[in-house]
Amino acid sequence: MTTPSTEPGLRLTVLVGESDTWHHRPVFTEIVHRAHAAGLAGASVFRGVEGFGASSMIHTQRLLSLSEDLPVAVVIVDTEAKVRAFLPRIAELTGDGPVTLDTCEIVHPERDSGERG
Repeated sequence: MTTPSTEPGLRLTVLVGESDTWHHRPVFTEIVHRAHAAGLAGASVFRGVEGFGASSMIHTQRLLSLSEDLPVAVVIVDTEAKVRAFLPRIAELTGDGPVTLDTCEIVHPERDSGERG
């Protein structure tokens, strides 16, 4: 068994509303496509079930409170240099929504030469 290698990284999280758009396209989709075009390692979008933001209005997925503007988190992890270089490419998309940066470790699993996966 081998030990995975790690390297320092930076996690970018952008919180937007599900109904936020940029030129008739969801903001979260635009961020993912810009991250892909920038050559970042990956991006994932997570849809929240409940939350509130700058408006202080609570949005929920519960049946009695049908909301069409649930919170969405776009998470991108890559090296610090790549993530910081990407920030100006999304500045116009984030509006007043929070954007956070967290240091992290990127794990690169290593396999034994005889191991299959």
